[in-house]
Amino acid sequence: MEAGNRYNVRTFGLELIAIALALLFLVPFYFVLVNSFKSFGDLLSNSASLPKTLQLDNYTRVWSIMNYPKAFVNSFMITVLSNVGLVVISSMAAYRLVRHPSRLNNLLFACFVAAMVIPFQSIMIPLVRVADQLGLMNSIPGLVICYFGFGVSLNLFLYHGFMKSIPREVEESAVVDGCTPYGVFWRIVFPLLKPMSVTIVLLNSLWIWNDFLLPLLVLNGPELRTIPLATYSFFGQYTKQWDLALAALVLGVTPIVLFFLAMQKHIIEGITAGSVKG
Repeated sequence: MEAGNRYNVRTFGLELIAIALALLFLVPFYFVLVNSFKSFGDLLSNSASLPKTLQLDNYTRVWSIMNYPKAFVNSFMITVLSNVGLVVISSMAAYRLVRHPSRLNNLLFACFVAAMVIPFQSIMIPLVRVADQLGLMNSIPGLVICYFGFGVSLNLFLYHGFMKSIPREVEESAVVDGCTPYGVFWRIVFPLLKPMSVTIVLLNSLWIWNDFLLPLLVLNGPELRTIPLATYSFFGQYTKQWDLALAALVLGVTPIVLFFLAMQKHIIEGITAGSVKG
């Protein structure tokens, strides 16, 4: 009875506002999806209407022009390799900073947190120069290493908060049983980090898969183009092929949207667990 009384006019009004906001955010997706099935003329005449006839030829042309399988493989490799490196580096660094507190470790953690507020645009020119000097330009491994540098701060911050919720007694028991320090981390601690690891992988995947500026600066060869770079080829100085570009956008965002929908429940779980202070 109490649960029924909690649903009042105020709750109903909040639900209406939430539904209205959800529909507002879905409007861009509607325009992208609907106009990707239109001819260029129909798109310009009335972009808000439903397509008169489905132009599936847009997708077949885009698949060939942007070499979608190759662009997909490049984006997939970059996303997977970056995630693996970021999870390993950030989790191990956070474990060291949490379990061995000192002035130096506290200073290092403060530096990582401070690095999160530095905008990419302010350091992109020095980054390109350093990457060129280190031989990282125009290569997928070079781009992955750049992602390590940019992503480790946020990932370490999230792991740092989550690590405090893991009791030390679990690790001490493993040490008594003869486990080495690396064994304690990989066999005991790292499996307990699964909720936060899933959250970090999701956030990194959304960022890296859709990133445009960093691949544009590092990757120059057409055979190394990611999906965002391949989509950009439909926008020229004098012409913009909106019908093909929108079809390319649908092909580009579909994999990451499906991945997000399948794993979204872990985001709230991981971030909520990471907010616990031990």
